[in-house]
Amino acid sequence: MSHDRLAEAKALLAHLIAFESVSDQSNLPLIAWVEDYLASRGVASRRAPNGAGDKCALLATIGPRVDGGVVLSGHTDVVPVEGQPWTSPPFVMREADGRLYGRGACDMKGFAACVLAMVPAFLSVGLKRPIHIVLSYDEETTCLGSTDVIAWFGKDEPRPGAVVVGEPTMMEVADAHKSVATVRTVVRGCEAHSALPALGANAVATAADIVSEIGRLAREYEQGPLDPRFAPPYSTLHVGVIHGGTARNILARECAFDWEFRGLPGVAPSLPVGQVQAFVDRVALPRLTRFVSGPSILTEIEAVAPGLAAQAGSPAETMALRLSRSNRTIAVSFATESGHFQAAGIPTVVCGPGSIDQAHKPDEYVAEEQVSDCLAFLERLAGELTR
Repeated sequence: MSHDRLAEAKALLAHLIAFESVSDQSNLPLIAWVEDYLASRGVASRRAPNGAGDKCALLATIGPRVDGGVVLSGHTDVVPVEGQPWTSPPFVMREADGRLYGRGACDMKGFAACVLAMVPAFLSVGLKRPIHIVLSYDEETTCLGSTDVIAWFGKDEPRPGAVVVGEPTMMEVADAHKSVATVRTVVRGCEAHSALPALGANAVATAADIVSEIGRLAREYEQGPLDPRFAPPYSTLHVGVIHGGTARNILARECAFDWEFRGLPGVAPSLPVGQVQAFVDRVALPRLTRFVSGPSILTEIEAVAPGLAAQAGSPAETMALRLSRSNRTIAVSFATESGHFQAAGIPTVVCGPGSIDQAHKPDEYVAEEQVSDCLAFLERLAGELTR
């Protein structure tokens, strides 16, 4: 791996970090910049826009348009920085002590920068099977931003033989990860003076009951089923956001909270939703409506990212272990877009630079050494696809 290529990857990472592509904002400026970068090197690309037209995924293919190539997939969106105590501007890359700091440096613009830095090499080596570059959106919220591109493969685009999703694994090969279901519960009550609770229905109090039940279920899941490959080795439930009420002395008209389930492979994401609904039907709704009729509780699954199931000896696993010069795989607890690729019948692994321990935190960083390791992995991939 040349010093020039590392310098190019770092320069590209600085460009990518500068785009404030937080999930609630458009990623189109970043995509347009990548399109120009690719086009200036003679690489065509294709957009897959979302319904609103304010975001899109991008697909670029280098090499012959034949089946059996390799997808290098990453997402362009990042998590917010508001309220986090950064020691330097989060959307300006800072280099210090062998680390490259900035929002998305680890999760996961570092991988995208490495892939883009390798484009000249991919073009020059004479690939006999293609490399497909996929950059998606909304991975941090729904994990659905790659699905339109995935649907193209095997139809109007060549069908790949393997996928590498470059989420941060310290360049270890992950062959399994948990699923994630994002869920929203809305409790609608009836306003009344807090001194006269029998005249209304307190949505906040009922929401608190349901949140408490979710906590109880979370403790149940800690007991099993267990899989020691994961940390933690059990499925998890978590309530992340709650909003409700208007004043201390008014029974709350509405309270909504967002929660998630991260399930071990084989544990259906719908299972805890059904358990919560059973509590609502048996306890929470009767309690909410004991004085007045009309209050309601609605729980909806907003998005599901399927888990990645281990497929020992798959083409993706075999190739990635060879390229990473490793003889073992790992499992990770965070979710990725990998499950969507696998559900489409394409062997998939997760392998990328940086540690998930740095993701979503202030002063997020990727180690320069990890960038170098990723570039070396991609160089070996280019060599493999020439044979």
